[in-house]
Amino acid sequence: MTSRFLPHRDVALLRRQMDRLFDDAAHDESQTSVWSPRADVVETDRDYLLALDLPGIDRDSLDVTLDDGTLKISGERQPDSTDGRMHRIERAHGRFFRSFTLGSDLDDQAIEAHYDDGVLTVRIGKAETIQPRRITVGSRADAQSDAQDVEVSDEVEA
Repeated sequence: MTSRFLPHRDVALLRRQMDRLFDDAAHDESQTSVWSPRADVVETDRDYLLALDLPGIDRDSLDVTLDDGTLKISGERQPDSTDGRMHRIERAHGRFFRSFTLGSDLDDQAIEAHYDDGVLTVRIGKAETIQPRRITVGSRADAQSDAQDVEVSDEVEA
């Protein structure tokens, strides 16, 4: 006996089974959840600007470090405590970690981090670029002449 392929029915059945699988996993409190917040990274002529969406995070749980050109941001969002039975859990909780490799032109003394309205903003200044310097090529005769001028001026002052 052959069964007729009904794509809408089969896809709906598959979706219900997947929803059940993820709901069961979300209710398993022994599982540790790791998530990754959304981020924007912008580079300007003077600095790098990063913004991460972190609603519901306690400011004290945030850790921001700069290590050899890599910005590392981590923290933890605690689950809401409820006495009732959870029907759906879609908001991520648990530990998170993000790292961003930036240019080698960072000024590690020019870093600011602010956390307002659930958004962590980190601004890292760029080091001033060292401009090429033209070096005049002289001769030994020029160097000896300069040395004699210095000796003469020392004698005049004495």
